Amino acid sequence: MHQFIDGRYREGRGDEAKRINPATGEPAETIRYATTDDVDDAVAAAKRAFATWSRCTPAERSDALLALAAELGRRAWDIAAVETTQTGKAIRLATEFDVPGTIDNVSFFAGAARQLQGLAAGEYGAGGTSMIRREPIGVIGSIAPWNYPFQMAGWKILPAIAAGNTIVLKPSELTPGTALIFAEAATAAGIPDGVINIVTGTGAVAGEHLVRHPDVAMTSFTGSTAVGRKIMALASETAKRVHLELGGKAPFVVFDDADVEAAAHGAVAGSIINAGQDCTAATRAYIQRPLFDAFTARVAELMDQVILGDPTDDATDLGSLISHAHRDKVAGFVDRARADGATILAGGHAPGGDLAAGAYYRPTLVVGAAQDSEIVQEEVFGPVLTALPFDTDDEALALANDTPYGLAACAWTNDLNRSLRASAEIQAGCVWINDHIPIVSEMPHGGYKASGFGKDMSAYSLEEYTNTKHVMLSRDKAPHKDWQNTVFRTRH
Repeated sequence: MHQFIDGRYREGRGDEAKRINPATGEPAETIRYATTDDVDDAVAAAKRAFATWSRCTPAERSDALLALAAELGRRAWDIAAVETTQTGKAIRLATEFDVPGTIDNVSFFAGAARQLQGLAAGEYGAGGTSMIRREPIGVIGSIAPWNYPFQMAGWKILPAIAAGNTIVLKPSELTPGTALIFAEAATAAGIPDGVINIVTGTGAVAGEHLVRHPDVAMTSFTGSTAVGRKIMALASETAKRVHLELGGKAPFVVFDDADVEAAAHGAVAGSIINAGQDCTAATRAYIQRPLFDAFTARVAELMDQVILGDPTDDATDLGSLISHAHRDKVAGFVDRARADGATILAGGHAPGGDLAAGAYYRPTLVVGAAQDSEIVQEEVFGPVLTALPFDTDDEALALANDTPYGLAACAWTNDLNRSLRASAEIQAGCVWINDHIPIVSEMPHGGYKASGFGKDMSAYSLEEYTNTKHVMLSRDKAPHKDWQNTVFRTRH
């Protein structure tokens, strides 16, 4: 069963679909999708639960989250195994990054639940004392993607419930398994029924109905920029708050004083993580011309050493992509770049042999593409890195900003001034210096420009899921306040 509503599993009332294991091409399980009626039931359960969960003290919510962290820790291996089976990602990534990172997120929000921030109470105007209240919004309707199903479930659920909201989460219909385990573990940890609800269905049915639902006070969405724009339009019908983490096209800037070996290793790891199916993955490498040949040669050499294979094998570096259709989409970008005159220095093809039945694609390095070409400007969402040279620092920063996206970026240099300039001038929500990809629970994640708005993780994300209320207590007992003279003067 793939719906978790009001503290228990149930079957959806919609169409059936078979989920395919992308690493083998074999059927994995049959899913019965949620209908609009299932979504209505989930929202109703969340609305009922909000009445009590929103009134829990921060300490009570914190204790519940700490219990959830412990419960997820006990299930960590099972979660990683399901994550690998449903996505095709390498088990090493699931066990060493996805699962422990998400459990750390739970522990972080257990503390953050007790640390809501606001101005100190005080007399900001004559005759009155003002204070700030941070209050939960209500029922949150969230839609998560397929690339990091467990991690994205955590990013959506945790700040929402830590702030006192309840939630209905629609995971991708391709990868619902670990979101369901998350909700089940929350119930086992003592989080009340209805606080966390999971509906597995298509975007066209369950997703759109969730966004449009009049009892949903806020929509949070992670996915493509094109779908994000549609989410905004749907949410505008009920004037609800929207939180969007959308596409990316991260620049990887290498200045001529950088450590080439370190930058090359960073570029390979940063571009093929999760088979490149990561909005923050390194996709556009800009290398100052004196280092260009050495950098691209080393990246190609390292890419050729990457081990593709069974994602459940700990020796595997790179598992499959999410589906054969997506693999073909990635291959199409590379094939068109090659046809337009670009050179493929590594990869550029799907492997044969034992891996031919899966949705695999070799790590790929493309050089010679134009800055305005499709493969440089559009999100490929696969293990593909383009490399272009630059001459001056001004040119590098202009090229880095020359896309609609602004989610993440990095710069490689041993010069402090270059570091500071790059971090200030690159238009992205995260800029790493001499690294690419690491995230921590204490720091926010979110984009600029067409990469969306709002923050995940960190205490900043709690602000997304609260209403800020100004309360003012008048200390002036006079029946007529002085400010009222601006409106009318008392005659008696």
